[in-house]
Amino acid sequence: MIQLTDQPIASAAVIEAVRCPAAGAIVLFLGTVREMTDGRPTRSLDYECYAEMAETKLTQLAAEAGNRWSLAGCAIVHRVGQLTVGETAVAVAVSAAHRREAFDAAGWLMDRIKEIVPIWKKENYADGTSTWVHPPLK
Repeated sequence: MIQLTDQPIASAAVIEAVRCPAAGAIVLFLGTVREMTDGRPTRSLDYECYAEMAETKLTQLAAEAGNRWSLAGCAIVHRVGQLTVGETAVAVAVSAAHRREAFDAAGWLMDRIKEIVPIWKKENYADGTSTWVHPPLK
């Protein structure tokens, strides 16, 4: 399951997408909108993306993770649009026979998503200002 959506992420569905009898471990990571960023109260986040390229990059990352670790399943769902404090912005779930592979793959996937996938985040602060946060150029 690779998905970009403007709807709330159903974490149970993401888990079910990677559940299988061969897997003894499922790791689910949820990235949520926090109330403070660098000491500044956050009102909301806006996510924008280049959808076709973002989906392609997410698919490539899932395949690469499957090659690096013996994964039984991999699912990545990312929200776009405006999200408020507490909402889930991204869900990454991986399943594997053993927990170490699942933990390592999930962490690597999140790091790579932030580095190379064309999804941009704008932080909207309670004082009415905002800042775009871009992935670093690599």
